Amino acid sequence: MSIKDQEREEVTIRFAGDSGDGMQLTGLLFTNTTALLGNDLRTLPEFPAEIRAPAGTVPGVSSFQLHFGSKEIMTPGDDCDVLVAMNSAALKANLALLRKGGVIIVNTAGFDKKNLNLAKYDENPLENNSLADYTVFEVDVTKFTKESLKGMDLSYKDEERSKNMFVLGLLYWMYNRPLDSTIDFLEGKFAKKPTIAEANIKVLKAGYHFGETAEVFTSRFTIKEAALEPGTYRSTVGNDATVLGLVAAARQSNLPLFLGSYPITPASDVLHGLSKYKHFGITTFQAEDEIAAVSSAIGAAFGGSLGVTSSSGPGVVLKGEAIGLAVMLELPLVVLNIQRAGPSTGMPTKIEQSDLMQAVYGRNGESPVAIVAPRSPADCFDMAFEACRISLEHMIPVMYLSDGYLANGSEPWKYPQTSDLKKIDVRFEQPRNGEDEPFLPYLRDDRHVRTWAIPGTAGIEHRVGGLEKEDGTGNISYEAENHQKMVKLRKAKRDKIADFIPLQDVDQGNEKGEIAILGWGSTYGAIRTAVFALRKEGHDVSHIHLRYISPFPRNLETLLNNFEHVIVPELNDGQLVRLIRDQYLIPARAINKIKGSPFGVEELKQEILRTIETETLA
Repeated sequence: MSIKDQEREEVTIRFAGDSGDGMQLTGLLFTNTTALLGNDLRTLPEFPAEIRAPAGTVPGVSSFQLHFGSKEIMTPGDDCDVLVAMNSAALKANLALLRKGGVIIVNTAGFDKKNLNLAKYDENPLENNSLADYTVFEVDVTKFTKESLKGMDLSYKDEERSKNMFVLGLLYWMYNRPLDSTIDFLEGKFAKKPTIAEANIKVLKAGYHFGETAEVFTSRFTIKEAALEPGTYRSTVGNDATVLGLVAAARQSNLPLFLGSYPITPASDVLHGLSKYKHFGITTFQAEDEIAAVSSAIGAAFGGSLGVTSSSGPGVVLKGEAIGLAVMLELPLVVLNIQRAGPSTGMPTKIEQSDLMQAVYGRNGESPVAIVAPRSPADCFDMAFEACRISLEHMIPVMYLSDGYLANGSEPWKYPQTSDLKKIDVRFEQPRNGEDEPFLPYLRDDRHVRTWAIPGTAGIEHRVGGLEKEDGTGNISYEAENHQKMVKLRKAKRDKIADFIPLQDVDQGNEKGEIAILGWGSTYGAIRTAVFALRKEGHDVSHIHLRYISPFPRNLETLLNNFEHVIVPELNDGQLVRLIRDQYLIPARAINKIKGSPFGVEELKQEILRTIETETLA
């Protein structure tokens, strides 16, 4: 049988199976190989919300979606072209995400009576014609895995764990991917268990050769390199880029970095990642709870370290009082909030931009903090660095708003050199020996910023605590006029940051026109792609994307007033849109999605068109 070699511009693959089927590793290895071949890509891993969901059930399904191509790729894809389903629950949970006419590769061993019952199928979907709209390839992955491992002294569990490599090998064959980098990975990962390494490599090659010899598949696909900007790239996920941004900021400020954290999905990988950089002066502390975590970071800042704490929305709630303390003390503190769906425990593994209002207002009293938000996994590096720079140079807590999509998603990253990084200017109060004038810890410069007074420095003893400070001296004060003055000063200090951040630019389109689509955070890729399509169709639409949210860039109001209508897509029930209406009195319109998943490009495009039609008729 002859096999056609077809060229494709882009492809979206979704690997799905039980939590123990290794779909995350399969997707990650395919991603790394694809990145090495020069394709542009975006990924979306999805994890079960339940820690130990019963095997074979829909709640226990884990998946990994990869969108790659020879053109600019900004999202993990809307509908996938290929769905790999390791069992019947994986098919049931993900079939709606496969385009009509798409390819399904099923492990038939996962469609026995037991698995069908666990997935709550009344009939076997492989036998009742319900998949007629798709091209289905039935492969007994479990059987072929075991056959390829005959003669090896392996346990049943080790054989089962190898079957994801068969699927990976098969997909490598289908999409003309080499095996070399994956073999190198397996040999390194299992260097102390050579039998396990050999087993996985055998199964990987068996899957590849099955594609060559089984006479089941009629086509192979080639995706050429993307026209990326020249340079050296690596594949990165958002949490890893965040870690490196923090390390770079510590080096550029010449300060030790202290992270006080408590594990929580999807922020835990920041704690894990930073713990590997002790040789760069990084200290990580896994506290007993969220309050202890943030308090330890404030203590580290008081002692002259770059203090950082990480969590997600539920943990940031608990940190609220201590963040207010950092506001009152006017100490640098970086709060990493890797957002997830709420409220309360919510949906721990699902995506939402639900904590913007919490970041702006979520403390007692008038407690202004600065807020930044990365727009892509690679941008997590830049905005983590910026969060540290702003915090250190302006002596203010900074909230960094990433989310589960950015934290776990990946893309090619043209990483910077040290020479490309900004210098971070840290101003410590100098020792005072025998001077007549008393030290004034809250004496401010023209940015309303006080100097950093480190305990133990001669002659600068001063009072600290959460009670209101007297202007200049820092003594406790209950005087009404002083309280109002200090509240206004802390706000003025936050607002003055706008003079030290970039002006807002237009990502696509003109600086004046009919429609501005205003976004923030992880909606960037979907908005950019949807606006590109709308502009090709002749619509007067521009895209503006915020990375600095508190304070807003100085020119944002002028920029937004250049447009007849402003539309704000968000993965929440309307938070940035309220801030825009409140601060600028612009009647912005909202597009909201609160389903634990990112916007699809076509979905967002149609919502924008409907909103444009509504605005035009209004």
